[in-house]
Amino acid sequence: MREVMFYEKKEKGLVTCQVCPKICSIPEGRAGFCRVRENHGGVLYAVNYGRVTSGGLDPVEKKPLYHFYPGSYILSFGSFGCNLRCGFCQNWTIAHGDPPAREFTPRQAVDMARQELDRDYPNIGIAYTYNEPFMWYEFIADTAPLAHQAGLKNVLVTNGYVSEAPLREILPHIDAMNIDVKGFTDHYYRKNCAGRLEPVLRTVEIAHGKCHVELTTLLVTGLNDTPEEISRLVDWVASLDREIPLHFSRYFPNFEVDLPPTPLETLERARETALEKLSYVYIGNAPNLGASDTVCPDCGEKLIERFGYSTKLSGLDGKNCRRCGREIRIKGIT
Repeated sequence: MREVMFYEKKEKGLVTCQVCPKICSIPEGRAGFCRVRENHGGVLYAVNYGRVTSGGLDPVEKKPLYHFYPGSYILSFGSFGCNLRCGFCQNWTIAHGDPPAREFTPRQAVDMARQELDRDYPNIGIAYTYNEPFMWYEFIADTAPLAHQAGLKNVLVTNGYVSEAPLREILPHIDAMNIDVKGFTDHYYRKNCAGRLEPVLRTVEIAHGKCHVELTTLLVTGLNDTPEEISRLVDWVASLDREIPLHFSRYFPNFEVDLPPTPLETLERARETALEKLSYVYIGNAPNLGASDTVCPDCGEKLIERFGYSTKLSGLDGKNCRRCGREIRIKGIT
């Protein structure tokens, strides 16, 4: 365990966690909504500190990150606990369950990532993923600076539901984020995720320009997939930066939701809408649609071909389109 970095001590042993917008008031012997911050003797502890439930060397495209060191791999770690409760959660066994865990120190995590490089694997760093990484905040805060010192990149795959002060403190140590924007109404967040929309939008707005950002929206059949909601999402992303990559992901029944899978036509229509205002729009979990390639927004040249998680850089000359010369915003290509 490690003492939580952002919390306040109150009277009679009560503590208030400040890590995320829920601002849980936690009495002695109890945990917050996320289940991983517990009050012991008036001190708030992160009980998942250094506890790893899942790990592996993943293609960076799996995060998904399509414009960040394409074709590379990244050592990925996850713990347990989450500050949202999405009924359609794809990783619910670790986010909301009690899976077995191994203990790691920050130094051990960084050394393991460096060992992958020593074995000639194209590992670029560490991704904090699988469960919600901001609920693993203290471990990441201790690990990420060591990773940078070792020449490694740090990636967060997150729901973006974090308070502003912790976000700003960790951002100098983060190189890329894939942020889930789960829907584009506050009603959707309250009813389906036990959260709110505004803090997620604020996270995206703050992180953009501080690190590489890509966005993912899981389109859940009949819940967040209307043309009107998708148009509002696209308008907001375009108002920030039309170059931000947006991934629409296909939903399949899981956890507490048993709706039919997202119709392929819904995904195609969402992508068509988004491409009217955004440069790079992808579809995940539907490989038969062939919407995972990166194409030049100006001339339509195929720049990066993707087959599952296999990647082929086919139309780039450095960072420029080989056909028309347009500069393509991609990190990790010179």
